[in-house]
Amino acid sequence: MRINCAWSIAALVATMASPAVLAEESAGAAPEFVRILPVDEVIDTVSVEVETGVLVGERRGDAIVFKGVPYAAPPTGSFRWKAPQPVAPWVGDRAAVSYEPPCPQPVPVYAAVPNQGGVAGVQSEDCLYLEVYAPAKAEKAPVVVWLHGGAAFLGAGHLGSYVGTSNAAKGIITVPINYRLGALGTFAHPALSEGGGPTGNFAMMDAVAALEWVASNIEAFGGDPENVTIAGQSAGGVMVVNLLTLSSARGLFDKAVIQSGAYVSPGTMLEDAEEKTVKALGAINVPEDVTAEQLRTISAQTFSYNPGLRGGFGTILDGVFFTQSPKSVLEGGQEADVPVLVGTNSGEGGFRAAKKLAEQVSDTGAPVWLYRFDYTPEFRKKAWPSGPIHSAELMFTFDSMDTSGWAAGDISDADRAMAAQVSSCWVAFYKMPVDATSLSCAGGVEWPAYGPGANTVMNFGSVIEVGEADAHPDGPGTDE
Repeated sequence: MRINCAWSIAALVATMASPAVLAEESAGAAPEFVRILPVDEVIDTVSVEVETGVLVGERRGDAIVFKGVPYAAPPTGSFRWKAPQPVAPWVGDRAAVSYEPPCPQPVPVYAAVPNQGGVAGVQSEDCLYLEVYAPAKAEKAPVVVWLHGGAAFLGAGHLGSYVGTSNAAKGIITVPINYRLGALGTFAHPALSEGGGPTGNFAMMDAVAALEWVASNIEAFGGDPENVTIAGQSAGGVMVVNLLTLSSARGLFDKAVIQSGAYVSPGTMLEDAEEKTVKALGAINVPEDVTAEQLRTISAQTFSYNPGLRGGFGTILDGVFFTQSPKSVLEGGQEADVPVLVGTNSGEGGFRAAKKLAEQVSDTGAPVWLYRFDYTPEFRKKAWPSGPIHSAELMFTFDSMDTSGWAAGDISDADRAMAAQVSSCWVAFYKMPVDATSLSCAGGVEWPAYGPGANTVMNFGSVIEVGEADAHPDGPGTDE
């Protein structure tokens, strides 16, 4: 890692006025960057060299932040509906101080209003980027790779809830990623299958490619490639479940966190997925004999805004990438034997599914920790009368109340204290050795692993305490 001088607009102006001047100056000094504000803000830059070139990020207090880092080539043109391709090396310093656009998805007509996945404004098919939030002086720091939620067709890795500066202050490197969404992320068609090779599960292929990027590059940021946690919420949590069962992901992660995403997919056979796709395409007048080249001329927004196509087609058993369904792998006890943290929020359903998944993954030997999030901040009590809803825990697990859109309102000292306590448990999990059987967090609470003879759950309510998992209902309005 090297520290660069600040980037400023002066070099850009000099380029327009006199290219020769910039050429002469650039031989001995790095270029400068600024943000254009009423008064230019000079960026305090830091450089890291990865396999494909030099990235220039930004210092934020005791953290270094790199935004819009490519982990795969743009999945556009002939690369649409193909496995992620390698990033081409670049020449010179590459700015990584601003987020790149999220993957295509439907958004409200008003650019300032986000969709239910938190995204507003412009998107692009050129979207396979990640962020790195790292301690400024990291050495062998634990790494968490974050897979966002959004029903598999909404969301992005750059959103405020996932900002990793608080994690960085606690010694953790956070890597949120974008992955292809909707029908651009899960899509099978006979015209595409003719080419052979893996098909259908492009979002999952993206996740594996991001993990491969981390394995190859995270040491440059001070990270430990031997201590990588995969974590996700909602659809991202389902992706984590899938990764536990994928042979191509083995060895790329050491622990897993599943937040409100304890769904184990039975998968869809390739032929059935192709049939569903052909039928859905008929609704936008695409003929059954369409070629792969013609499919790739359909605009991204056509897929994003059509109700039959926008959600994609789930986990597809193509016989190459997915040779077995996640359900069959888990039932056979063949999943990756790594520690898992799994749970849900009290204001949503799904606690029963989380318990079942905890039972399934604990049978391979590695420990499992089960949680239930039951804290509602004062400013959300009217909106969440039955308890914290889906996604409500994110600003607490990331300790990101100052950047999260979920925290709009009067944040109290109690809320901040709760965020610090909850996030301490996630941090403890990221840091722990893989053979641990208990976590100490939240001001000294001992959280034992769940399993045979230990039906334990950590309940994050107004009081943080360990209790019996069977004492809690599946969700609001249920008895068990």
